[in-house]
Amino acid sequence: MDVLIIEDERPAATRLERLLKNHNNQINILNKIDSVKKAVQWLRLPGNQPQLIFMDIQLADGLSFEIFEHVDIEAPVIFTTAFDEYALKAFKVNSIDYLLKPVDEEELAGAFEKLERLALNHHPRINVMEQINEAMAMLTNKYKSRFVIKVGEHIKSIAVDDIQYFFSRDKASFCCTFDAKNHLLDYSLEQIEAMVDPGRFFRINRQYLISLNAINDIISYSNSRLKIILNHCSDQGVIVSRDRVNDFKNWLDR
Repeated sequence: MDVLIIEDERPAATRLERLLKNHNNQINILNKIDSVKKAVQWLRLPGNQPQLIFMDIQLADGLSFEIFEHVDIEAPVIFTTAFDEYALKAFKVNSIDYLLKPVDEEELAGAFEKLERLALNHHPRINVMEQINEAMAMLTNKYKSRFVIKVGEHIKSIAVDDIQYFFSRDKASFCCTFDAKNHLLDYSLEQIEAMVDPGRFFRINRQYLISLNAINDIISYSNSRLKIILNHCSDQGVIVSRDRVNDFKNWLDR
């Protein structure tokens, strides 16, 4: 079987290739591609006809779903992703499947068994874009878009787009909006971290969960740490935890 891997994390692509070879040493890896643009260019070339494609959903230059807008893909597709099963249940039908990262050997074997059953039953090609659009809608709605707060006797709703960072103080959690107002929330910072889009907010330490737009300055600090100057923040400098510095830099560089 000729297989194409579309994955922007080199270690993940290498691991997937190894798992595929372990599963069946007759598998031929045609190419490993790390972006939407390169994938579209490669798939447009005459003769490049993979029998199976593994696609990471989030690539360096966008979502792999965009590839389908530019080229007609006949091969079955298995998506690899860090999103949870609830958000991607739309893929668990017909010839579209997905595997959660890190890819597990048993799950991979199960995906191949599913493909074999479909081939034996001569299953017709499904509407790939219809499935993807459904999954995209689910992904878009995955994260919280508003928080309800209490202001005196009044109830208000604050859009996540209006929040520049979340923080905890005295065992309570707050959000700071772009108009420099702090509002008490009914969730712990751990709960909030799971509710908001990790592409937009990053947990830099135990007290702060920040957006990129909240950052006024980033300063090198002692022991390879970083100090963050936040807009409208009473703390003069918020330190990025040492064990989160590399992940924070990668988040900035997405």
